Amino acid sequence: MTETSPAGSGFIPGASPQSPPAAAPAVVSSSGPAGAPPAPANPPVVVGKAETLPAPVAAPAGDQLARIEDKCARIEDKYARSEALLSRVEEKVEGAAARMNEAARQSDLSALRSEVRAIADRTRGLPGSGALVLTAVITAVLTVALTIAAQRFHLESMLPPPR
Repeated sequence: MTETSPAGSGFIPGASPQSPPAAAPAVVSSSGPAGAPPAPANPPVVVGKAETLPAPVAAPAGDQLARIEDKCARIEDKYARSEALLSRVEEKVEGAAARMNEAARQSDLSALRSEVRAIADRTRGLPGSGALVLTAVITAVLTVALTIAAQRFHLESMLPPPR
């Protein structure tokens, strides 16, 4: 498929737009006996006025490619260093978070200890179980004694009549 330029002439690499294409391009024959087919080696490309195209310059493109590869390698190195730095920062943040959680737990424990101490101080003044049992026994004995005394002295008449 042939692309045409805006001027309408065919696209020929290396040819200037003012020179029309040659009617028949010349072919350079390889060295060999007359009438023998050309050797399989690629002959230089000839266009138009039998001028050979300059060999593709691999050095500037190769240099540019090498520079791009070097830049890519440097960028990859920077990325690897950044990733290592971020992983170290992440480890430090996790360590700090663990320490803060531990400190918060310690703070919570100390607050709980102080609350327990305050409750213990308030309950120290309360009577123990022995004193409560003794009080219950004395109360029961006195209730029985007073009830018997009220029945003997007919103190029921002092109570209001049941409805």
